[in-house]
Amino acid sequence: GEPPGRDEDLEGLPFVGRSGQLLDRMMGAIGLDRTSAYISNVIPWRPPGNRDPSPLETEICRPFIERHIELVNPKVLVTLGNPSTKLLLQTQTGIMRIRGKWAEHTTPGGMRIATMPTLHPAYLLRNPAHKKLVWRDLLEIKARLRQAS
Repeated sequence: GEPPGRDEDLEGLPFVGRSGQLLDRMMGAIGLDRTSAYISNVIPWRPPGNRDPSPLETEICRPFIERHIELVNPKVLVTLGNPSTKLLLQTQTGIMRIRGKWAEHTTPGGMRIATMPTLHPAYLLRNPAHKKLVWRDLLEIKARLRQAS
């Protein structure tokens, strides 16, 4: 996901605020919960003024998130929002254009992981009409996980 928000910064855990509650409901809708998924942020701190992280900040943190991914060895990778999608898929394409289309992420260690970019829950809280787009993405993720089992 994107960098931590205020609630996440205070608790030191990813997705614990309102967007985390929505993420829990999204995951639950396809039969997942926090015990069956690994959740992390592309950078572990909240940028000043809650701004988007700079490309330099995300690049500095790349080795850490890449190592997380390699250690977890996920069946699928889901990027939430622009910062994580742009970093892990090495693209400048915005999330609205790239979401809902399977891509592949290759880790520095050579792991190739099916990746679904989608909208961030915080964005959905501000734009609830776009939840229908993410529902389609979630159904794709559910189908891919079923195939991988």
